[in-house]
Amino acid sequence: MLRLFARSSKSLRVSRRFPDQATTILPIARTMATGKSENADLKASKLFDVSDLTALVTGGGTGIGLMITQALVSNGAKVYITGRREEVLQSVVEQYNTGPGKILPLPGDVSQKADILRLAQELSEKEPNGIQLLVNNAGIAREDATSYSKQGTPDFSSAQSISEHLLKSDPDQWLNTFQTNTTALYFTSAAFLPLLEKGNKVLPGYSSSIINVSSISGLMKGSSSGQFAYASSKAAVITLSRMLATTFKDVKVRVNIIAPGLFPSEMTAAASGPDQKSILNVDVSNPAGRTGNDSDMAACILYLVGPGGAFLNNQIIHPEGGHLLVH
Repeated sequence: MLRLFARSSKSLRVSRRFPDQATTILPIARTMATGKSENADLKASKLFDVSDLTALVTGGGTGIGLMITQALVSNGAKVYITGRREEVLQSVVEQYNTGPGKILPLPGDVSQKADILRLAQELSEKEPNGIQLLVNNAGIAREDATSYSKQGTPDFSSAQSISEHLLKSDPDQWLNTFQTNTTALYFTSAAFLPLLEKGNKVLPGYSSSIINVSSISGLMKGSSSGQFAYASSKAAVITLSRMLATTFKDVKVRVNIIAPGLFPSEMTAAASGPDQKSILNVDVSNPAGRTGNDSDMAACILYLVGPGGAFLNNQIIHPEGGHLLVH
């Protein structure tokens, strides 16, 4: 049930879940629409306010998904996290569900269409008024057979050497990679679209959005260190996201993309600790001289989904420390 709180003659505050933590969204939407704002309307606390959002983050138990989940819940959002390993989701709840928002586990496998439909039905029962954000983050990279870091590089002056190296790839790895990284994103977006449209009606002036996590591997012309299926699937995410943005425009659901560079995760570091975090000790050749961190990803998601980012649609943000400048 909506609860309304009047703060002044110029603002109306809405809180759907946490009445004691009401936050302003409607005034920002109004001033953004007119283009005229008072100084108070341009405070970061208003531009990046996500405290009235309900979100679903796939792969929210580790890596970038966990970074996004923490950023949202730390700023008051209600965040459902999904993943195949229920124990990982529960660990996140135990360690990071410290408010002011709330983390709720929703176990499921988004690589399976039937499970996606089950998750959508389950969430529609939990959130009959809809949600405002879907983050398609779940992804895999399992090309050990052609990875240069594991198998070495072929002799690039020899067609035979290159051919033998590439043919080590297993067709099933391509299928599995696209199934999780690209196909799942398509079906998840389609299944949760009605909930996202409903979410628009809860917060007048605010448009629900989908954030798809791609990779700079999908933007680069190189061989992605031998991960051909992974890079191809992430390039497909970018094209698919543009198609979805066009398809969803009339129901006022925006689609934007985050294409990260190197961040610590189970994918890049091969493991995570009891805190569900990963440590990545590698030499980095980007101008920033480091890998991405939690705050880098938090800043991206808050910009894209807060009221200050409501004008963004079909955009790509690539937090990568300048990697694309030099590679």
